[in-house]
Amino acid sequence: MIKSCEPNNENYSCPIEKTLSIIGSKWTLLILRDLSNGTKRFGQLQKSLKGISPKTLSSRLQELEKEGIIIKKVYPEVPPRVEYTFTPKGERLRKIVLALADWGSEDHTALGV
Repeated sequence: MIKSCEPNNENYSCPIEKTLSIIGSKWTLLILRDLSNGTKRFGQLQKSLKGISPKTLSSRLQELEKEGIIIKKVYPEVPPRVEYTFTPKGERLRKIVLALADWGSEDHTALGV
């Protein structure tokens, strides 16, 4: 049991809740999944995430950048080229995303799930 996640704890601060507040928004994990394969441009992300609006993608990318998970690199070109990649903090999260993918690819039917 994660002791700091006990609601009766005076200094209640659950690390899982904190993590979900950062990555729990719709589309965020899928954005992280796509970035796990390497640096991506906005258009590449939008194309791979069927159904996401440009406004939502932009908002999620800004949130991830604000949290220090990704970095946005703007190249001084015309038209501007913008790329997104993981920061060192994001690289640690990338490993977790890859572990989730591994878990999801397991055959859970053999376990009765």
